[in-house]
Amino acid sequence: MISKEMVGASTVSIILSILMEGEDYGYEIIRKVKEYSGGKLEWSEPMLYPVLHRLEKNNQINSQWRILENGRKRKYYRITAEGKELLSTKKAEWTEMILMLSKMWNLDLKTS
Repeated sequence: MISKEMVGASTVSIILSILMEGEDYGYEIIRKVKEYSGGKLEWSEPMLYPVLHRLEKNNQINSQWRILENGRKRKYYRITAEGKELLSTKKAEWTEMILMLSKMWNLDLKTS
């Protein structure tokens, strides 16, 4: 299991990375997190939506309501230019952290 501290530290990076693939809605973001983590991360709506709202308030993502064929409404999120800048900063920070820990732990990280 991944600790709450690690989840909290990585949530913004994970959300923005998913939105770099294209716009998405909350439930699908939750599903992708579970898929990418091999089931080790299982987010809930109460955990995800406050982060999405904060990112939107900071203009790092924006959203749009859409009406589906069945008449239901669904809110789609997409990354903004500010969000892409933040993700770039987060990637650099995580890369430095991963490199430092891999040296400390004598890990042989293979890049693809």
